[in-house]
Amino acid sequence: MLGAPLRLTIRNYALTSVLLALLVSGCSTVPASGPQGVDVEKRSEGGVPVNLPYATVDVTPQVVKVLADYTPRLSKAFADRTPPKAFRFGVGDIVSVTIFEAAAGGLFTSDTGVRAGNFVTIPNQAVDQSGTITVPYAGPVPAKGRTPAQIESYIVEHLKARALEPQVIVALAQQNTSLVSVLGDVHSAGRFPANPSGERILDYVARAGGPMNQGYDLWVSLERDKHRASVPFGALLYEPANNIYVLPNDVIYLYSQPQTFVAFGAAGQQGQFKFDAWRLSLAEAIGKHQGLNDNLADPSFVFLYRGETREVAARLGVDCSHFEGPIIPIVYHLNLRDPSGYFLAQNFEMRNKDVVYTSNASSVETTKFLTFLRTIMATANDPITYATNGYILKNTINGAATTVITTPTPILAH
Repeated sequence: MLGAPLRLTIRNYALTSVLLALLVSGCSTVPASGPQGVDVEKRSEGGVPVNLPYATVDVTPQVVKVLADYTPRLSKAFADRTPPKAFRFGVGDIVSVTIFEAAAGGLFTSDTGVRAGNFVTIPNQAVDQSGTITVPYAGPVPAKGRTPAQIESYIVEHLKARALEPQVIVALAQQNTSLVSVLGDVHSAGRFPANPSGERILDYVARAGGPMNQGYDLWVSLERDKHRASVPFGALLYEPANNIYVLPNDVIYLYSQPQTFVAFGAAGQQGQFKFDAWRLSLAEAIGKHQGLNDNLADPSFVFLYRGETREVAARLGVDCSHFEGPIIPIVYHLNLRDPSGYFLAQNFEMRNKDVVYTSNASSVETTKFLTFLRTIMATANDPITYATNGYILKNTINGAATTVITTPTPILAH
């Protein structure tokens, strides 16, 4: 049977081994809402490299300026060209041609049936696939891509040798080309004739009856020459430069897309949050999730997770050669212990599906570990205390000689 000193030595050795193992494992043995700030910056988890490579970028005035340059704007995506000042016919347009002569008895009028004005109107016809219309005695007349005045001059030039001082009026009977399509969340979607005087996006939205949704989630997409760009509807109202001229054959599409972000870590409230505005800054986003938890957060480690294009990442100083694909994972680091960090947060614009993460303070993780350690020690110590108390109680009941035994104070886990 083992002696008391040997049993005590074994027990102490076991406890020491457990404590050493816990100390080596560190804070990874305790619950946490996410990585420590230093691990995010080192791109590691307890010294082990992360599974997905990413770049870290400190939020500075220069970074905020670069991101502002890449904010979606129609004025940058498309040149704000004014539409053509004169209408030009296209294939399928219906053309009306009226020919006047100076007197009766000409090519198109007779002496016996004089009409007032001595004119004749040719039946309406569409511009055919070859881009022409037909006028008697003038032959095929090129019409595609020409203005009414150009077609009139062409017809007069080819009739003046046969008709009596001919004059020609060419008019658009029905416009089937040079249309603008307005689709999506509008009251009267359809195709509208392009106005040569020049109209902007909001003008065509008004012609389509206006948007059906007056909320902050409305977006406008403009497609032109196989190129598409989208902006919030509010950008057309509050940034007039986005309300560019519409050109023939443009497509305008209005749609609803709620913008959201998620907050994790030592935030005042974790979860998914709506922008509820056409534009939201990082400072406003932090306010939406009720700021930082004063008992947990380390304000020097506020992170925003987002994917950026290779062009933007390069402008931010990221070495893109270590990454594959068109999108570079980037973690923006904001230090809110620095008083100026709040100005940067005001100017840092949020985007749809951004992730905001706030790291716990290192003291919080240490407190968690010490609490866990006290629980382990209490678990090992409590059976010894109970056994000692039972031994004293047994001797007392049997009337045995009283033996003074000093027992350790129980360790309570909090």
